Amino acid sequence: MILTVTPNPSLDRTYEIPSLDRGEVVRATGERMDPGGKGVNVSRAVAAAGRRTVAVLPLGGAPGAVIEELLAAQGIEVTPVPIAGDTRSNIALAESDGVLTKINAPGPELTGQEQELLLDTVRRQSRGADWIACCGSLPRGLSPSWYADLVARAHAAGVRIALDTSGPALLEALREGPDVVKPNAEELAEAVGRPLMTVGDAVKAAEELRGLGARAVLASLGADGQLLVDGAGVWYGSARVDMVRSNVGAGDSSLAGFLIAGGIGPEALSSAVAHGAAAVQLPGSLMPTPVHLDPAAVTVTPDAPVDRVLGEPVS
Repeated sequence: MILTVTPNPSLDRTYEIPSLDRGEVVRATGERMDPGGKGVNVSRAVAAAGRRTVAVLPLGGAPGAVIEELLAAQGIEVTPVPIAGDTRSNIALAESDGVLTKINAPGPELTGQEQELLLDTVRRQSRGADWIACCGSLPRGLSPSWYADLVARAHAAGVRIALDTSGPALLEALREGPDVVKPNAEELAEAVGRPLMTVGDAVKAAEELRGLGARAVLASLGADGQLLVDGAGVWYGSARVDMVRSNVGAGDSSLAGFLIAGGIGPEALSSAVAHGAAAVQLPGSLMPTPVHLDPAAVTVTPDAPVDRVLGEPVS
């Protein structure tokens, strides 16, 4: 079982549009409403793969009720933590050329009592979990050290933990030794405080995160593939993608694929790449099922193309 924790979930509306013309009336060609948040998406991807997952998330107001209903309809066990504020609602505009514009609301502020209830709920639900995936930004009221506290508690309970966050929350959590962290290129550059121009730069940055405490780093480089850097070395994975429709939740799908395959080594990286590649070819934040995966399109090698210039260098 994979337990996910999403401290700042959302109700996401995605509109497919031909192009975004500011100041004009834009007519959507398609729309979706999905439960959102990185951990929520990991649970959705795990459930789509036919595996058991439990989602712990603070929910409040009408948006929170809709999220719980949508997740239950997808076969996801939801353990809600009631909060006084309303869960946030986000909007994504997906253009036909693959460009995505997201408008993310700040979300509610959690009280001290709600914060402790969230931690206690995770503790109770973690019994029997193979992995805990803690994902996304922290809502107002939670200090950057909140994830670090959660990692420490998970390890004390003997549960492996995967962390997908950024900024101070990521740096604070590294000292507690999360089993795997999953930054994208931008988050990786931010963590080490310098630009990433090549795959080799990303490898060095991932190695620095390991030096700060991460046991493994699964780094998403967008169209330039993915890296897995752990105690055994460096692995690089890439996949053929015929058409990009939306990258919403693609990184979350990758993390789900990684954990589903055990969360260790090149086989798990291959699964991560396959899930991420499948996700970007689906509309909105739709998660891939096994029928969408194309393992034959995936290549994983210990010979990372360190001189390859990133398609979108991160400064």
